[in-house]
Amino acid sequence: MSVVQKIRELEDVALLSKHEQLVKGIINAIDSAELVQGSMLPSVNVMVRELGFARKTIVKAYSELKDRGIIESKNRLGYFVAHTATEQTVKVALLLYAFHTFQEVFYNTFRARIGENAQIDVFFHHNNFEVYEQTLTNIADRYGIYVVAPISHEKNKILLGKIPPNKLLIVDRYEQLGSEYSYVSQHFEEPTYHILTTLKSRLKDFDELVLFFKEAADYPTGILEAFEKFTQQHNIKSKVLHCYSKGVLKKGKVYFTIGDIDLWELLKDCKKQNIQIGEEVGIISHNDSSVKEIICGGITTISTDFALMGKQAAKFVLDRKKTQQIIPSKLLRRASL
Repeated sequence: MSVVQKIRELEDVALLSKHEQLVKGIINAIDSAELVQGSMLPSVNVMVRELGFARKTIVKAYSELKDRGIIESKNRLGYFVAHTATEQTVKVALLLYAFHTFQEVFYNTFRARIGENAQIDVFFHHNNFEVYEQTLTNIADRYGIYVVAPISHEKNKILLGKIPPNKLLIVDRYEQLGSEYSYVSQHFEEPTYHILTTLKSRLKDFDELVLFFKEAADYPTGILEAFEKFTQQHNIKSKVLHCYSKGVLKKGKVYFTIGDIDLWELLKDCKKQNIQIGEEVGIISHNDSSVKEIICGGITTISTDFALMGKQAAKFVLDRKKTQQIIPSKLLRRASL
């Protein structure tokens, strides 16, 4: 039995629109194994001729099945069955910086909230714009939803503007694309400055505040700007270093780490030199994790809620409703400061 016949079987089914007949008919053909992975579907022109449906109705049905990852289009060749799991509700492209611990929290919450009937393909750009641009080019028009942690760049509006607003969600870093676009992001400069200000009296108990900031990495520049603004305005002796290295550790200083590698090396040296964390040196870390909560009596962190970010991102994918949210950053004060 042909796909067209499968669709015609549904003509008399009450309450089914022509669009729904098309979608269900194709799904029925896949479920009955009349269409298998790689099978070619009738072209839009053939469907118009055989069924007498409007072209836009057929295009809409094919687009829905593409968004769900059940079929795919190949340039100049037509439409093909991409996946035989017809219960699949959406195909999501998730483009992140890297799989840091905090982004794992985001992903696990996102994955659990969306449910098993969604295909999520994860990509990483590692703050490399060429990789970022090539990835977005390669996955264009292949997914129903795009969830992207963007790199701030002058080409972003062009790159991301090619994705329909109802199919794009910006996460983690905020990027201004236009009022029609959705985001579940965080800010860096204002909350970091505010939190450092609340810690001012404690920070003045130490001789110097040291920030480890690697400009070539994926570190948010807003943190550096907040650090410099805070230390200048409050006359706090400070220093910015590219990364932690042997010999840097000195008593009487507060160390502010963004990358976890710097933090682990710093903690190792504190242990080797028997330096009391929270008394002889202070430590602040960016982005919280379960490990930071328990190690060395607890590391003070400045962090947004990545589980909440994952929950709200999943809500956008499931509801398809525009959302514009900034997830606040908070101070988690522990024994290290």
